Amino acid sequence: MDEQALLGLNPNADADFRQRALAYFEQLKISQDAWQVCAEALAQSIYSDDHIKFFCFQVLEHQVKFKYSELTEVQQQLIRETLITWLQAQMLNPQPEKTFIRNKAAQVFALLFVTEYLTKWPKFFFDILSVVDLNPRGVDMYLRILMAVDAELVDRDVVHTSEASYYFALTLEARRNTLLKDTMREQCIPSLVESWYQILQNYQYNNSELTCQCLEVVGAYVSWIDLSLIANERFINMLLGHMSVEVLREEACDCLFEIVNKGMDPIDKTKLVESLCQVLQSAGLFSIDQEDDVDFLARFSKLVNGMGQALIASWTKLIKNGDMKSAQDTLQAIEAKVALMLQLLIHEDDDISSNIIGFCYDYLHILKQLSALSDQQKANVEAIMLAVMKKLTYDEEYNFENEGEDEAMFVEYRKQLKLLLDRLAQVSPELLLASVRRVFNTTLQNWQTTRFMEVEVAIRLLYMLAEALPVSHGAHFSGDVTKATALQDMMRTLVTSGVSAYQHTSVTLEFFETVVRYEKFFAVEPQHIPTVLMAFLDHRGLRHTSPKVRSRTAYLFSRFVKSLNKQMNPFIEDVLNRIQDLMELSPPENGYQALLSSDDQLFIYETAGVLIVNSEYSAERKQVLMRNLLTPLMEKFKVLLEKLVMAQDEDRQMALADCLNHAVGFASRTSKAFSNKQTVKQCGCSEVYLDCLQTFLPALSCPLQKEVLRSGVRTFLHRMIICLEEEVLPFIPSASEHMLKDCEAKDLQEFIPLINQITAKFKTQVSPFLQQMFMPLLHAIFEVLLLPAEENDQSAALEKQMLRRSYFAFLQTVTGSGMSEVIANQGAENVERVLFTVIQGAVDYPDPIAQKTCFIILSKLVELWGGKDGPVGFADFVYKHIVPACFLAPLKQTFDLADAQTVLALSECAVTLKTIHLKRGPECIQYLQQEYLPSLQVAPEIIQEFCQALQQPDAKVFKNYLKVFFQRAKP
Repeated sequence: MDEQALLGLNPNADADFRQRALAYFEQLKISQDAWQVCAEALAQSIYSDDHIKFFCFQVLEHQVKFKYSELTEVQQQLIRETLITWLQAQMLNPQPEKTFIRNKAAQVFALLFVTEYLTKWPKFFFDILSVVDLNPRGVDMYLRILMAVDAELVDRDVVHTSEASYYFALTLEARRNTLLKDTMREQCIPSLVESWYQILQNYQYNNSELTCQCLEVVGAYVSWIDLSLIANERFINMLLGHMSVEVLREEACDCLFEIVNKGMDPIDKTKLVESLCQVLQSAGLFSIDQEDDVDFLARFSKLVNGMGQALIASWTKLIKNGDMKSAQDTLQAIEAKVALMLQLLIHEDDDISSNIIGFCYDYLHILKQLSALSDQQKANVEAIMLAVMKKLTYDEEYNFENEGEDEAMFVEYRKQLKLLLDRLAQVSPELLLASVRRVFNTTLQNWQTTRFMEVEVAIRLLYMLAEALPVSHGAHFSGDVTKATALQDMMRTLVTSGVSAYQHTSVTLEFFETVVRYEKFFAVEPQHIPTVLMAFLDHRGLRHTSPKVRSRTAYLFSRFVKSLNKQMNPFIEDVLNRIQDLMELSPPENGYQALLSSDDQLFIYETAGVLIVNSEYSAERKQVLMRNLLTPLMEKFKVLLEKLVMAQDEDRQMALADCLNHAVGFASRTSKAFSNKQTVKQCGCSEVYLDCLQTFLPALSCPLQKEVLRSGVRTFLHRMIICLEEEVLPFIPSASEHMLKDCEAKDLQEFIPLINQITAKFKTQVSPFLQQMFMPLLHAIFEVLLLPAEENDQSAALEKQMLRRSYFAFLQTVTGSGMSEVIANQGAENVERVLFTVIQGAVDYPDPIAQKTCFIILSKLVELWGGKDGPVGFADFVYKHIVPACFLAPLKQTFDLADAQTVLALSECAVTLKTIHLKRGPECIQYLQQEYLPSLQVAPEIIQEFCQALQQPDAKVFKNYLKVFFQRAKP
């Protein structure tokens, strides 16, 4: 072996050596006999370096996995002997191999097993057992090999193949695995189970590591072997004995869980679970209080959850089968576990609690199906409810300012608890409402002296009721009087108690979230709006010391104002005055720290716009207020643009460009209050937006930071097309001209939707403009598409693909808006070039989304130009290029008829052919029958069949036929 290259296997080697080692590995993989060198090195223990040993196993693994069938019988025998020799050496070596080498060796054994067991090595396990006997190192390897075999046969997380062949390979692999498991069950599983029993018996008191490994093997195999081999007295007694041994019990728990999880007859399952429970209970394992090992309890909780869910699955099957007597017995068994379930659910460790939630959820589902609940069941529901309320509470350690992994796990856990609460509401909505009301009122009466987590959870419960007790359109305060009164009382308490002043971010945020969720309350009791508005506007909300609170409040404030716009009129000017300083455009000058980020300010600008537009003021007053809102932005914009042009430093340029972009974004956002031109005119605001447009457009000619500035102005133009309609049109030509200068793929990709919007909206009104800019736009697109790119530059290839799609979408918009004359008037040469790009898009690029668009364009052009009075030469083009495109595209190997997008492209291809037939009539059929289809060597009877399908009046018939036609045509 190349000793120099092997030095690079050491993780501490420098990059050049590592690169060389990698190249050497690739070289050995394709070499005919390199594996033999590696096999010899392993069999004779030539190398002592762990990384070289691992490397040798990797080379062997590659040989067995990908090139095994190329080997001769003698070579295959050599690999078997190498592995057995290596295994024998393990028991004699002074030191055991490192774990990562043992695991890799086990994987190679497993690969050889799946390749040879059914044919050349039926005694695979017996050979290994005869070598290892009960030697601890040998047993360790044997157990690792068993786990690797199980992973190959059962573990669906192991992805063995990829791409198009995936499903086919998966089916073959599934068949192979089934055959392997069936053969193992017949030939060796009883012997393997016996070996496990011997290992457990031999090592349970003196080698906990091997015992745990063996328990893991039993747990893995129990899902697909005969359960009676494991679920019998000698095995279960041994496992239950392990439940009392501290170092074994976690693994024993998992093993019992797998046994309980095994599919079986419902009555037998109930008996099995009950017998396990009796023994566990008599061993004192149901007394959770004395247990302080949380890792074990988490596993035990999972086991109890498995037993509970297994019993519930049995109950469901028995009910379905009509066996009411057994179902009743099973229900009693379930009820007997509820006390234990509650102890685990309420446990202070969230992992333990989380593991039992499935049982709890399913138990509530049973209660939901019962016609009436017993007193005990009602008490259980109430106990679950109290447990959920308690467990929703934050603990002291939760870090609100810097949320890490622990905090994220608690948020996920809370989501699980929310599902329980929703299920509780389905079982007993009255009880849930009464319990929440009791907790809420008690807590809020004394919120000043109550810990933050209790106040937060009280408000949180009120918030959660909105989804737990669903109503249509948030109408919580009408309909059911009891519920409406209870919610109304709680909301009144919330807004009048002063709890919004609580000095903790979690309480503050929960207050605002709840106020917004129940915004309909303020329509019923509008007298509370000023109180809540003040909370939003002062140090409790938008001016809070925490940026997180300020940011979330900005969004919630905007929602609050929007939902209550009818009730906001008395407060508009006061609110506008109070938020004025929050709308300051933060210039990129040092030291100025704005209260809100620019993203948060967007919500404030939108809120201001909504307040003005939805007010009951006169148009004149609205105009003045809107101008007051937008003038500071325009003035700042002009100053900043001048500064940008003068700026030398690139960081300074970027900061200024961002600030300019924010100004445009804020102005855009105020216009969200308008739905169309009519509302803008009614408010007298057209003029101020036109002024904004004139202020912002000069940024397009700025040579610096073009991408940022263009993006902002483009977004503003999109909004103005909706708000000002044709009043925007005079600005479009010069804006387009600037945006087409020195542009890149991304610029064009974002510019085309603007042109599409204008074309679709104004149609013939913009025909002269479109005719003028059509070729400049196309030249810009073609220029970018023809730019050379690195062969493996994925992002450049994707950008070009997206630009190509945008280009075809533009042509589709032009033809679909009845503007085909825009193309027709570009001169014969240009028209031809455009048409050929569409044909190319339909056939040559394996992008079904673009292909679909191209066929839509072609069928539209055939519809418009394909008749007898169409442009000269177009009929020829139809037969020479469009008809062939309809066949060549679907015949390509890349045209995958199993892909949904491709099927849509084929559907448009069918529409194109139907349209040609519609416009050209019998001439089209004659061409297909006598010229085109014979040129593709299509059999005469198939040609006949094709033409008949094409002439069917129902387009769907032909679409379906076309799919079958190409499925048959493809090899």
